[in-house]
Amino acid sequence: MAAGLSATQTGPGDSTVGAAPVRRGNFPAAGILLLGLVVPLGLLTAWTVAALLGHLPEQILPPPWIVLDTLLDGIQDGSLLSSTMTSLERVAEGFAAGAAVGLVFGTAVGLSKTLREFVDPLFLALSQVPTLGWMPIVILIVGIDEGLKIIVIGWSAFIPVVLNTSQGVRDVPEAYVELGRVLSFSRWSKLTMIVLPSAVPSIFTGLREGLANGWQTLVAVELIASFEGLGYLMAYGRQLFQLELVLSAMIVVGLIGLVIHGLLTLVENRLQRWRPETSR
Repeated sequence: MAAGLSATQTGPGDSTVGAAPVRRGNFPAAGILLLGLVVPLGLLTAWTVAALLGHLPEQILPPPWIVLDTLLDGIQDGSLLSSTMTSLERVAEGFAAGAAVGLVFGTAVGLSKTLREFVDPLFLALSQVPTLGWMPIVILIVGIDEGLKIIVIGWSAFIPVVLNTSQGVRDVPEAYVELGRVLSFSRWSKLTMIVLPSAVPSIFTGLREGLANGWQTLVAVELIASFEGLGYLMAYGRQLFQLELVLSAMIVVGLIGLVIHGLLTLVENRLQRWRPETSR
């Protein structure tokens, strides 16, 4: 009886030693993180060794320590921070506008079969045109000021958000919709309590794709029509054959994109806490 009272019930992912549970589920996450670092560290090691042995001329690929020095110099003199903030502001404004309109439009298209039949052919045709292909038309309308960059970035985010949101809304299980009818939900309650929560995975897939498109478009736009920002910094370094400057800006773009992707994943996981955990 005493043994039965002192025993601790555990789930399939836990084990106990005395009263302290040890969750084995924590170890795979660390292992996945380490596996994700294998390729970057391997490439960095190969790059360093090749530079030390003289197999890579500095004019083609500067050594990693020169790139690191350039990165630190840019941080100290503020030029890199200034360029980063300029690019972040552009992406934030363009992505926010494109994602917001895309969420509304995608939800409407997903809910209304009639609207979908009207706009699907035209929208799918327009979405096949590369984002930068719209730049000449946008330049004629708004010029090459900040409006150009915001519009092009917003459009690049708008397309995947619309496509994924509309698909997620259409894929809501019919049983959930029927439950809303049984409970006499209003249209607004059905939308906010059934449709949108069920479509969260597809919506965030669209947001992540839209954000990635926004970053890529930002660099391209700043390479073509800007005198500040990370893209301009890359173009400036290329013109001066300072590839270490180009690589420094590329590293910053990649790191910021990775951080924002992680933040979106955290928000998505938090919004899906109501979903039951699936066994692995």
